[in-house]
Amino acid sequence: MNNWRFKEIVVMAALAVVFGVVYLAFLPLGSLLVGFMGPIGYDFIFGIWFIVSIIAAYILQKPGAAFLSETIAAMIEVLLGNAVGPMLIVTGMVQGIGAEAVFAATRWKNYSTWVLIAAGMGSSVTSFIYGYFMSGYAALATEYVIAMFVVRLISGALIAGLLGKALSEGLARTGALSSFALGKQQRKDAA
Repeated sequence: MNNWRFKEIVVMAALAVVFGVVYLAFLPLGSLLVGFMGPIGYDFIFGIWFIVSIIAAYILQKPGAAFLSETIAAMIEVLLGNAVGPMLIVTGMVQGIGAEAVFAATRWKNYSTWVLIAAGMGSSVTSFIYGYFMSGYAALATEYVIAMFVVRLISGALIAGLLGKALSEGLARTGALSSFALGKQQRKDAA
């Protein structure tokens, strides 16, 4: 983080705090979906829990933005009272690693729509592998586990990738991000 500007750190932290609250707010909806559909219910909206990694990375376009924002958001969620407790921080790190790995594969130089979608799916993959071992998915029918994985991949692509892109670009259009990588790119594209 030695090449990060102070305002980039502040924006990343602010996004993480906001989405830590959002993540906690989505837990009742997830529980409701699980009540109606079983464990796959969470997978339909799982992408919401990856979104800050996509937004922070897209806005800042710096190594570590996806991983750090997701980790901080998990810490905020724990501080606000998530019942999972401190193990949730590990979950946030696992989710952040999935997105960060995709950005790292491009050497943090490509933030196209397809890369953002792939980053959301990257978080889906790492979180699913972690969840498979930590949440006992092995006890479920193989077809059901495959369906859970596919639904989570789609959720990561659509909610984290595409919605994260749309929210970031909407914020950039306000001019609030004019001194950040995304804002500069939008001005360049408009010229």
